[in-house]
Amino acid sequence: MTDTDVLDELLDLEGRGWDALCASSGADFYGALMTDDALMVLANGMVLDRAGVVDSLRHAPPWRTYEIQDPRLVHVGPAAAALIYVAVAYREGTTPAFRGVMSSVYLRTPDGWRLTCYQQTRFPEE
Repeated sequence: MTDTDVLDELLDLEGRGWDALCASSGADFYGALMTDDALMVLANGMVLDRAGVVDSLRHAPPWRTYEIQDPRLVHVGPAAAALIYVAVAYREGTTPAFRGVMSSVYLRTPDGWRLTCYQQTRFPEE
């Protein structure tokens, strides 16, 4: 599998995740995508395990739209890769509600890619 193939697959997964967040189905999507020991490190300083992510997403307001910009692939090992990108997400209006750098580390399993670690860093307000 080429780097372009891996990048395309991981971008597809990230897009499906954002689509789920827009459709208020993120809890189900990430509950299935995350490994049992996965963690999410959020821009507000919270660190959530899989159960915490699922619970928090059940109560999260949906995003209206999003953009994924400047994606980069980093090989972490023979069966793992990290996707790094800039996310711009909107809830209401034309001003982004969130703008930051995302890092998603995926593990390739016999069932496909699984999210094992996710981290976000918000850009400072301009």
